[in-house]
Amino acid sequence: MGIIMARWRRLLFNSMFFINIIANGQTEKNLFISPLKIPLSLSASFGELRADHYHSGIDIKTQGVIGKEVVAADDGFVYLLLVSPVGFGRAIFIRHPSGYSTVYGHLDRYAPEIEAYVKTRQYENKSFAVTIYPPEDKFHIAKGEIIGFSGNSGGSSGPHLHFEIRKSDGEKPVNPLLFNLGIEDNLKPVIERLAIYPASGNTTINGRTGKLYLNLTGADGNYSLPDNTELKINGTAGFGITSYDYMNNTANRFGINSIELQIDSVPWFTYNINEFSFYETRYINAHIDYEALQRNNVEIEKTFVLPNDKLSLYKSFMNNGLYDFNDSKIHYIKIIVKDGSNNKAVLSFYVKPSQLIIASAKERQDSTKSIMPFGKSNSFISDGVRVNIPSGALYDTLHFTYSKSRVNGRFFSSIYHIHNRFTPLQKAYSLSIKPDSIPSGKASKLLIVQLDDNKKISASGGVFSNGYITADLLSFGDFTVSIDTVPPIISAVGLIPGANLTEKKEIRIKINDDLSGIKTYTGLIDGKWALFEYDPRVDILVYKFDPDRITKGSKHKLYLKVTDNCDNASIYNCDFTW
Repeated sequence: MGIIMARWRRLLFNSMFFINIIANGQTEKNLFISPLKIPLSLSASFGELRADHYHSGIDIKTQGVIGKEVVAADDGFVYLLLVSPVGFGRAIFIRHPSGYSTVYGHLDRYAPEIEAYVKTRQYENKSFAVTIYPPEDKFHIAKGEIIGFSGNSGGSSGPHLHFEIRKSDGEKPVNPLLFNLGIEDNLKPVIERLAIYPASGNTTINGRTGKLYLNLTGADGNYSLPDNTELKINGTAGFGITSYDYMNNTANRFGINSIELQIDSVPWFTYNINEFSFYETRYINAHIDYEALQRNNVEIEKTFVLPNDKLSLYKSFMNNGLYDFNDSKIHYIKIIVKDGSNNKAVLSFYVKPSQLIIASAKERQDSTKSIMPFGKSNSFISDGVRVNIPSGALYDTLHFTYSKSRVNGRFFSSIYHIHNRFTPLQKAYSLSIKPDSIPSGKASKLLIVQLDDNKKISASGGVFSNGYITADLLSFGDFTVSIDTVPPIISAVGLIPGANLTEKKEIRIKINDDLSGIKTYTGLIDGKWALFEYDPRVDILVYKFDPDRITKGSKHKLYLKVTDNCDNASIYNCDFTW
């Protein structure tokens, strides 16, 4: 009977939705209302470039505070509730009969009924982080109904609401600005920089064989090369641009929505990010100039496609977006950029011919250890180190470089220079390093660490087996073996044995680890699991006193165990009154 009733409710729910559309002449653009009851102002737009991914929604400002009412953008039912110390933090996912779903992230808390449901599940699972799929008939939500309150949870850098619209089939994010949410934007994008890339060893750009970056001049949607600047290319080359957008009533910069390259009025490359799939989002590292980002924190989007770049965002292109400029002709180049509201900016310039310059034999010497094709598995083995790169990990054929050096006394192996950190990867590769020595009984405490340009180390993890430490990594760089035998530090500021916390609302405890990072924590009050919320941004655990689970006006015992990723553990005990 319960299944029959659920199906009947779902049928009625869908029928009422479509009746409402017909009765009101509603179009798809008007499906959704704003998820906030305040005037909308954005801090980030859909499809913006992020570390290893595209931004999958819009970030809506909440006037610098938490606690704004968040409402359902349309009728629907809650199909997912998420609590995490990272990512979306507290988030709610609603499925709508229109074939779309909406996501509301970084919440401070849910509406009371949902909040109670989530808390019960956290205690059942004995975990702060939970992923919950409620039954379809558990939470039916009406358009405009309060579902939670805005916050700053998870991987948020300030109070705001992350809002997404997805196609339910495949969970594909789409640009919310395609719908009428009441966001005003009539400002044109800005094109700030042009990059020119040689596509062969003999390509010359203004007489040189390397990349060329040019700052542009212009305003109000029209841009050009600086005065008295000529661009001469011989051979095959591609382009890239630094571009960004503005919106009305905010000083924030936003990402762009589309790029079109025209060569002699012929459409040569077209890119559009109105929607994408999560499985492809890491290909962003092939679309951008990854080296420019890593070296100089400059975002440049290419108008050409690397051989193993499988983004669906490229709508059309010829010769992968590259052009062979060896025909002794002048070519007219136009790059058109649009934002999510269809405002556009245009960069136009000419490419003039130049003489072919053949690099000398010395310049063409290849000092690489091996050439690794992008379409197959590749491996490299040397004394004390093994590298295994799976098929599909590389975006282009790699001229792999390798060397090693030694820093006496600090580490347990040489420092292995595995290619360089300026080459991106789509998939993880396996790195195995053989330690020079292993402290007695401490093999499980060894781990691979990466060194940055200042020789500061960060943990890459790894497992010891058959004499090697092996880790799966998503970046090249400088690696060695270190050890972590130091347990995490627990600092309970203001919480001392016998403390009277009667007037307090919560317990706050700082936890941190010097190398491998926090793996688990367990808090007990009076021998029972207690819900400690973890915020890794500030290394804080928070327990909010709950009179439904502990008796107020009495003494209690706190037990806290924190373990790092090398299984070093610290324990803290304390009696208190609340």
